[in-house]
Amino acid sequence: MLEHYVHVEGTPAPKGYSHAVACTGRMIAVSGQVPLDAQGRPVGDRPEIQARQVFENLRTVLGAAGASLDDVVKITAYLTDLGDLATFRQVRDQYFSQDHPPASSLVQVAGLIHPAFRFEVEAWAVVPEETAR
Repeated sequence: MLEHYVHVEGTPAPKGYSHAVACTGRMIAVSGQVPLDAQGRPVGDRPEIQARQVFENLRTVLGAAGASLDDVVKITAYLTDLGDLATFRQVRDQYFSQDHPPASSLVQVAGLIHPAFRFEVEAWAVVPEETAR
């Protein structure tokens, strides 16, 4: 069960995330996903291409664990350049429901494991016990 608290009275309106998500079920922690293709090669230097690859990798890992993007309750995004934030949000919003988006944290970092990476995203997902593997 997931309960999204998108608009909470007394807090600012969120842009593509929920202020809180309450859940019950099987928890899945997903390690930080970076813009590498299936062969382990960086996908390029354009922000939208890198962001899309990060979310595609997230979708793939979730699927292997028996979950989907709809089951994500929290993401933490790491950006090396806040100038990429608008592009990141635009891509992110194509992957998550805007009616029930996950909770989210955003951190600007000086760098990631590979100097060409602009983004890394880790996630927590919850699936109902009856659908868990």
